[in-house]
Amino acid sequence: MRTARLRTVHPVLWAGWAALAAGAVLCVLGWYGVSGERYAERQLPYLASCTVPGAALIIAGAVLLTHGRNALAAARVEELYGLLVTAEPTGPEESGQTVTAPLAVSGDLLMVPGGTLWHRADCPLVAGKAEAVPVDSKLMASGELGPCPICEPAEETD
Repeated sequence: MRTARLRTVHPVLWAGWAALAAGAVLCVLGWYGVSGERYAERQLPYLASCTVPGAALIIAGAVLLTHGRNALAAARVEELYGLLVTAEPTGPEESGQTVTAPLAVSGDLLMVPGGTLWHRADCPLVAGKAEAVPVDSKLMASGELGPCPICEPAEETD
């Protein structure tokens, strides 16, 4: 799966680099031709035949390179997703048991200053963070803080 999709991306990248190189050469030739002519009416053919197509090729090369890199990244993400989906589960799920233990069970509520959520003390988002402080009841009452979607603490009233 991987090699088939990645092989189709490489020609796009090569075409992008070739278009960039050809555009740069045409721009240099156009500049050289224009710089040798004193009058504007003699410079116009160089602009029309070299510089404008060269600039268009540079733009086309940049678009091809961007498309090729995006396609390459999409192919890698697709491959990783395929590996994730086909990975066989290990542990209690294999035997048909579903374990739905809560992620955090502590009754102490914490918040991070400047944050918008309150968390249980053992929530993975605040566990071990020195800046986590106990929840200010005024902030919770005013509705400025919401419950964490990870640990889902119940709102406790004092």
